[in-house]
Amino acid sequence: MAVVHEYKRLENSLVQKVKNSASGLGKGIAAFFRAFGRLITRRYTIVLVPHSEKKVYNLHITVFTVILVFLVLAGALGGFFWYGATFNAARGSYVAKDTRLKDTQASLDKMRDEVTQLLQEARRFEPALTSTISLLGIDVKGTSTAGTASSGDLSSFLGLYDIPDGSLKEVEDLKRLRDYLAAATEPIQEIGTLLDSQSALLTEIPSIWPIKGGIGHISTYFGQTENPFTGQYYIHKGIDLSTYRQGDPIIATADGQVVSVDFDQGGFGNNVIIRHKHGFYTRYGHMLSFRVKVGQKVQQGDIIGYIGNTGLSTGPHLHYEVHIGSDVVDPYKYLNIRSTIAKTGSR
Repeated sequence: MAVVHEYKRLENSLVQKVKNSASGLGKGIAAFFRAFGRLITRRYTIVLVPHSEKKVYNLHITVFTVILVFLVLAGALGGFFWYGATFNAARGSYVAKDTRLKDTQASLDKMRDEVTQLLQEARRFEPALTSTISLLGIDVKGTSTAGTASSGDLSSFLGLYDIPDGSLKEVEDLKRLRDYLAAATEPIQEIGTLLDSQSALLTEIPSIWPIKGGIGHISTYFGQTENPFTGQYYIHKGIDLSTYRQGDPIIATADGQVVSVDFDQGGFGNNVIIRHKHGFYTRYGHMLSFRVKVGQKVQQGDIIGYIGNTGLSTGPHLHYEVHIGSDVVDPYKYLNIRSTIAKTGSR
């Protein structure tokens, strides 16, 4: 029982101390606010005495009024500095945006110049493309753009047309150019296909110069000519090509298969005959040596031998013949096939 009484006594003592502390804290806070209230409500008199004999002015103020005026002035001053800082930041942002706007305007002007030049090139490109695809027999209707009065050209760039509000003329021009190029894609692809087929055909017929590098010249043409040994006229069944020396590479003028590798002492000397597609044969005579054998397949441009002076010959040269079936034809016509196509395409 004594222990219980002791705990009870300590508890009452602790409660009393807490009450005393709370009471003392409350009294201290109340005393502080009373003193602060007396301080800010304390009145002061400011006497304004003029140097003349006029009336003396008494200005009664309190500490609270002084603090309020100070706060108002401090707020006004702080607002002024804040406004100044905000204005300077806005001004700097405006200057930066103005600089970027000028740069953008300069870029836009440059873009307009480039668009103008692009359209000028497009106007020159259109008739060239139309002429080319018409020459090749390709339907040009596919190059017409939707919404244009013309068929397959860029005449819309030369006329006047409505521009939607807020759109740049250059943007509309680029859209029309894009539509034209998109429509021209199919004819150009057809041109590529046609050229591929022609290129394949030109590798199957004897259509290139038979001496590597295109060197040399024709010393004797196809047809009637004088025999240098007898002085009599005869039909020369090929052309003679000379480089004034031996050893220059001779190449196959078309894809084919070697059907003869022979030596004729009284005629063509070392000579090669190649069979090509479409009934073509080519003969290469007076060769110094061979680089092919019978049955070997060759491609256009492959070296088959070298210029020599073998057989019945007055000097180093290549005797070159073209046969179609059993007929002998002028090789010179076929040597000009590529250049003829190029000239036709450039007109």
